[in-house]
Amino acid sequence: MLAIATGCSVRVQAQNNPKMDKFVSELMGKMTVDEKIGQLNLVTGGEAVTGSVVSTGVESKIKSGQIGGIFSMSSPAKIRAAQELAVKQSRLGIPIIFGMDVIHGYKTLFPIPLGLAATWDMTLIRESARIAAIEATADGLNWTFSPMVDISRDPRWGRISEGSGEDTYLSSRIAAEMVKGYQGTDLKANNTLMACVKHFALYGAAESGRDYNTTDMSLHRMYNEYLPPYKAAIDAGAGTVMASFNDINGVPATANKWLMTDVLRQQWGFKGMVVTDYTGINELVDHGLGDLQTVSALALKAGIHMDMVGEGFLTTLKKSLDEGKISLAEIDEACRLVLIAKYKLGLFDDPFRYCNDKRAKDNILTATHLAKAREVAAKSFVLLKNEQHTLPLKKSGTVALIGPLANTGSNMPGTWSVSADLENTPSLLEGMQAALGNKVKIIHHLGSNLISDAAYQERATMFGRSIPRDERPEADIIAEAVQVASSADVIVAALGESSEMSGESSSRTDLDIPATQRRLLEALLKTGKPVVLVLFAGRPMTLTWEHEHVPAILNVWFGGTETGKAVADVLFGDVNPSGKLPATFPKNVGQIPLYYAAKTTGRPLAEDAWFQKFRSNYLDVDNQPLYPFGYGLSYTHFHYGDIRLSKTSLRPSEKILATVRLSNTGNYDGEEVVQLYLRDVYASITRPVKELKGFQKVFLKKGESRDIQFEITSEDLKFYNNDLQFVAEPGDFKLFIGTNSNDAKETQFTLLD
Repeated sequence: MLAIATGCSVRVQAQNNPKMDKFVSELMGKMTVDEKIGQLNLVTGGEAVTGSVVSTGVESKIKSGQIGGIFSMSSPAKIRAAQELAVKQSRLGIPIIFGMDVIHGYKTLFPIPLGLAATWDMTLIRESARIAAIEATADGLNWTFSPMVDISRDPRWGRISEGSGEDTYLSSRIAAEMVKGYQGTDLKANNTLMACVKHFALYGAAESGRDYNTTDMSLHRMYNEYLPPYKAAIDAGAGTVMASFNDINGVPATANKWLMTDVLRQQWGFKGMVVTDYTGINELVDHGLGDLQTVSALALKAGIHMDMVGEGFLTTLKKSLDEGKISLAEIDEACRLVLIAKYKLGLFDDPFRYCNDKRAKDNILTATHLAKAREVAAKSFVLLKNEQHTLPLKKSGTVALIGPLANTGSNMPGTWSVSADLENTPSLLEGMQAALGNKVKIIHHLGSNLISDAAYQERATMFGRSIPRDERPEADIIAEAVQVASSADVIVAALGESSEMSGESSSRTDLDIPATQRRLLEALLKTGKPVVLVLFAGRPMTLTWEHEHVPAILNVWFGGTETGKAVADVLFGDVNPSGKLPATFPKNVGQIPLYYAAKTTGRPLAEDAWFQKFRSNYLDVDNQPLYPFGYGLSYTHFHYGDIRLSKTSLRPSEKILATVRLSNTGNYDGEEVVQLYLRDVYASITRPVKELKGFQKVFLKKGESRDIQFEITSEDLKFYNNDLQFVAEPGDFKLFIGTNSNDAKETQFTLLD
């Protein structure tokens, strides 16, 4: 089933636009083979390069029709200049498509995608993508390599920060919203970006959490757990798809005809173009599939249409055509899809529609955009612990802001913020000072180095994200920090990861807070003053010690441009935290992979048991996470009533209404994410103990109660069986509604034949 393709190509699917098809066909009729191959070549413009190879001879290649697209180039002036070369100096004047990794904002940066997912707010997530599109297109771009929808259940993998976490349903919902936010309702509008869903497929399941590593997975796990977010993005209208780096059951994605043609095009009906990731075709050589000519042909035959940076297509496809190793029809198919993408963006109508200096001045980093970024950041933060109501803090007195993440503006945007203005991004200290003014006195100290090992710290602060080091003995630095903190009423410890400790090629085997920061935290706790840990993280971390000893922990991920102000908003009670974890936090690395939607075994551990001999467990730690999926505290308290079902049996054509009374019984207004989970009790294949199937984010004033209702149909009960049939099997189902995947009310219903 997963064999490498060697046969003829699949015919391009009709686009249902006769005018477009006629235009593209007539244009292709004028093109030479070399010009068609040139359209398949995507090069880098040299800005914000995300790989080790930089394109050369770009100007001459544009003039000779050897470039179809450029990425990592921005500003109306630069893009206009490159576009003029294409439309005025190449033989046929075919415009270029311009892309960039606009992942969680353009110049106005929103939280990293894992943080965006923690909002569980689909409206805000779509708005963040819409603002990113407005800003990026104002700077000349028309294509983004986003959303990244890879499911990951291994937080050692650095790119978990770039996705939406571990859950299929939540990630699918977010994937669709991001596509709609980028693309809007009209791709020809000059403020919409063509989306590129990535990385197809299964990249987040890389073995041992090591980036680019192999993936081996059963088909029913693929279809049930890992493929749905990609399909959700396709169904939402994503214009393009990016192939992943990893091999899948022995066949690298970039050469995987089953994946790129059978699944993507034939099963799902995708009609857009597929682009490789950075030098993805060239890397097939190291995968062991052949030399550059061989693997370029394999990629084209598999269903790849654009070659990012590697130029394997440009330099070998003509030779392969002459030798009969590929067909002209296969080149034509790829060229047609690239030209269609450009047509849909309106580039043939006006190649310079995105090159407007006034828009660049008026639509980037606006007050409205910054206000929205601040709102989204505050709603992404997850309150992990709040012992004895340490938070919110009073807007008075003196706060000691201590730690290596306290005064580093360049780290606030987070990983994959390639277009950020790192020189002018406020640090946490600066943002808090701006938000609080003269109400609170803030005193600051570095506290410790990010990491004791200077070489490790250098690796962890690449791409301009440096954090100053103090080369004095650690004990001296900490002692000085404690002395500064001794004059404060409360200590805020800004600790955790730097932004580049997560992201691409930033896998980690140790997910603890770095040891020198831990020792600083121990010393701060010994002062006897209230300590709040503001945790910066691009992934779930192992916080067992911190949970046991620190009275308050606020996970702020990396919140983007307005991080500092948003942290102040939450710490001092202007915003009640409402974020919920999109990924499980383990107690230690040995529990990984640890995720809520696991399957039971034939020897399950008894409920609430720590250890039982001859049961599925560990000798040294229990099976439970430190913080479960969906977890997040509030300054107020929400009470859940019992679940009420409209009926206890369901026929395929019917629906059940599940209702729960939610009450805000605390002292603050607040938002709660009400989560619905289902379990198929008996099935033809083993099924997860629980699956998210719905959620609602609800605002309640203190003292307010409201009935929250969910509708369940047989569609919610379907899964792919071992024959890959999408079915709902009659039988009993458990239904859970609650505040997280572990803490929920439970009832039961039956699906009838």
